[in-house]
Amino acid sequence: MEKMKNNKHDIANESLDLALALMELDKKTRYYGTDVPIFHSEIHVIKAIAEHSYIHVGGLADILGVTKGAVSEILKKLERKALVKKEVDELNLSRYLLSLTEKGQKAHKNHMIYHDIINNMVDTELQNATEAEIQFLSNFLLALISKVQNFDENIIQ
Repeated sequence: MEKMKNNKHDIANESLDLALALMELDKKTRYYGTDVPIFHSEIHVIKAIAEHSYIHVGGLADILGVTKGAVSEILKKLERKALVKKEVDELNLSRYLLSLTEKGQKAHKNHMIYHDIINNMVDTELQNATEAEIQFLSNFLLALISKVQNFDENIIQ
């Protein structure tokens, strides 16, 4: 019984270690095959634009779950880096439509390769797992994510 408890605590610690390792990985600035450094928040704006061509700032903010002001600040940086371009919307002259430059498309393509590498790591680790084991692991991770997202730090006095 004590050994099982320790194993579960080991899993909790290993889960935290994985989360921290992934956070460290995401904190790193990457070039994604371009000549400019691209931050985590920037590459995800690029990804959203790639997936929603000619979206406007408000729509992008809605998709990303942030304010229009936050999106505008990131877009300024991406424009300076020549990764994104804005064009006046002919149907609504008060807003801009967003698209990726050739360099932005290259960054997006290489970002997706980065995701493929991470996905392949998971595939490799799970190559011998049964469907039931994969389902259990998926359910476990989803439940843990939900609990962590809803964790109330104020319970500790």
